[in-house]
Amino acid sequence: QVQLVESGGGLVQPGGSLRLSCVASGFTVDDFDIGWFRRAPGKEREGLACFDSLGTAYYTDSVKGRITVSRDSANNSGYLQMNILKPEDPATYYCASTKRTSSSTTYRPPTLPCTFGSWGQGTQVTVSS
Repeated sequence: QVQLVESGGGLVQPGGSLRLSCVASGFTVDDFDIGWFRRAPGKEREGLACFDSLGTAYYTDSVKGRITVSRDSANNSGYLQMNILKPEDPATYYCASTKRTSSSTTYRPPTLPCTFGSWGQGTQVTVSS
C-alpha cells in the first residue's frame, strides 16, 4: 500500500526556518519523482518543488531560493527545507510522489514537470510572531 506521511509542521516566526519530512512506504522513492505542494485556506493547491528520479530538482518561481527539496534513499524519505518564512506561507503542506495508486487521481502543478499520483495527509505550517 502506497503511503506518504509528513511531519515537521508547526508554528514558526516570520523569517524563520522549517524542515518538513516525509516517510514513504509501499514504493521506493528512488524510482519515482517526489515533491511537495501546499494548500492555504480558500486557495488553490500550489506546487512547490519536485525532485526527479535522476536527481534534478525543480522549483516554482514564487518560492525558488527559499526552499530546498531532497531525497534520502536510505530512509525512503523526502524533505523540504523552508527558509525565510513569510506571512503568505501558512498552509497545509503535502508530500507527493509520481507513484500512482489504484484511485487514479493525479495532480499536475502547472509550474512543475511532475504529475503526482499519490500524496500524504499533510502537515500544517503556521507563520506568526
